[in-house]
Amino acid sequence: MPGEFGLAEPDDVPGDEWEELDVSDTDADRIARRQDREFDEFRKRVKDADQLKVEGSVFDEATLAAIYKLVQDGYINAFGGPISTGKEAHVFEALAPEKEVAVKIYRINATDFSQMREYLEGDPRFDGIGSDKKAVVLAWTRKEFANLSRARKAGVRVPETIAVERNVLLMELVGQADERARRLAEVTVENPQTAYEVVREYTRRLYAAGLIHGDLSEYNLIIHEGELYVIDLGQAVTVHHPNARSFLERDCRNVASFFSRQGLSLDPDDLIEYVTDADPDPSSDLSDSPPADPPDRTR
Repeated sequence: MPGEFGLAEPDDVPGDEWEELDVSDTDADRIARRQDREFDEFRKRVKDADQLKVEGSVFDEATLAAIYKLVQDGYINAFGGPISTGKEAHVFEALAPEKEVAVKIYRINATDFSQMREYLEGDPRFDGIGSDKKAVVLAWTRKEFANLSRARKAGVRVPETIAVERNVLLMELVGQADERARRLAEVTVENPQTAYEVVREYTRRLYAAGLIHGDLSEYNLIIHEGELYVIDLGQAVTVHHPNARSFLERDCRNVASFFSRQGLSLDPDDLIEYVTDADPDPSSDLSDSPPADPPDRTR
């Protein structure tokens, strides 16, 4: 595997980057209800495209309207085929004005709340949302946008966020649609010690920024051009979450277990100690003050 897994450079010390998870109606909902002539033509064009003949639960009316809104706002020029599919979300390629991008669509009708509940309960960003499926999925999408943005500022190599509209997250496409970046579990790790040190440092930087991944393993780490990326931060929680410690311990056990199978002699407790030696950013405590409204580009 090429490259030396160079660490990403952090931006300034991360401040309070949390966004209010506003799940009220957006322009996409209003477009879907109004169904003007242009949107109706767009909807037919997308649904008729061969590469987009997927389950109807992915492309409901409001999701199509969200994509339409991203097109109207100039984020997307053309919509492409699927890159990956999952129980909770599908990822598609799209053409932006200057490059290819990834479009992650969370499936509102198919989302399994039993898989989300342990991450939702105790997160102040979900206070007041209750058990409304649509509200939870919309908030979860915004949560991943916020988590990715915060991780990147902390110097963790993650896909760069571009925009979020309803249950649609637009972000950097790591690799190419026809040659996607490989998960760490899918490749031969030629230098496991260096790779481990990078993962260890990224876990530490997340913690210092007030975040715990919550599902970190060789399946949520990808390699592209010799660099490691952390992906799938939708479930990441703050260090103040009631289950934060157990999530961190599980992450560290997963990482230590994978790299032990690569021939390293590792103790998960040593990794936990290394990670928690970083002082969490005090601004990540959301319990006392509400987060700021999101910028207009993330409606």
